[in-house]
Amino acid sequence: MNTDETKVVVVPCSGIGKPFGSVSREAAYDLCDELRPGKTRLVALAKLVTGEATAQELIRRHPAVTIDGCKQMCAAKMVRQSGGTVAHEVAVLDVFRRHKDLKPEGIAELNEAGQKLARVLAEEVAERLDGLEQAAKGVSHV
Repeated sequence: MNTDETKVVVVPCSGIGKPFGSVSREAAYDLCDELRPGKTRLVALAKLVTGEATAQELIRRHPAVTIDGCKQMCAAKMVRQSGGTVAHEVAVLDVFRRHKDLKPEGIAELNEAGQKLARVLAEEVAERLDGLEQAAKGVSHV
């Protein structure tokens, strides 16, 4: 099996200047670099917005996970507008509501709570990816 065919593209929010946008990007880095390397591929939202050919092709060929920092859900919208399929979309605010003790602060550098929130989010997405992979293989996940 071609391992490239099993990759999931991860598109985080680009909410520059917003703590929840920073959480989105940190979670995507954790997911792609540490939790599921080799199974995920990070694509910057800006590359989709500008129509960069390689990013567009990746989005069209692979399922995507989007991680958005606000209710506008720009990453999810842009993946769909680019002809991609969103296999799972996550809103940082939804994860924060379940973990209100992890209030992110800072922009260029998140505080410790923001880093922890990003890690919790990344771990939740990693589990979801494992479930999607098992479903694709025909294994029931109860």
